Amino acid sequence: MEAKKWISKIKRDTKRAGTYKPYFDEVIKTLAMILEERDQAREAFEENGGRVIIEHTNKAGATNHEQNPALRLLNDLNRDALTYWRDLGLTPKGLKAINEQALQEQKADALTEALADLSTLGAVDDEEESEIL
Repeated sequence: MEAKKWISKIKRDTKRAGTYKPYFDEVIKTLAMILEERDQAREAFEENGGRVIIEHTNKAGATNHEQNPALRLLNDLNRDALTYWRDLGLTPKGLKAINEQALQEQKADALTEALADLSTLGAVDDEEESEIL
């Protein structure tokens, strides 16, 4: 999929998850480019037989078995993408972290508001104080 289509999909998904913020647009673009590159790497991997282990002949002429470099690239890109998905709240763990942080902020705001209300309830100006005494 092209990066532009990925951008639309990621924005739609973050809006559905309730985590979209306009200032995430650059992060979303970066993730979209990673996903586009990953899709290209997957196509190249599959076009070249999709073998996990390949034979490689080194400079000395010895043939060794090693992990397919295309598969290694594909895994690295998936790992990078997962980090961005998590940061955008598009994984269960990422969404939980964002929701817990928002809940803590709400609790802190509620506590601040309650303390402010208490301080205004107990506040007595100088005239009221002299009348009370």
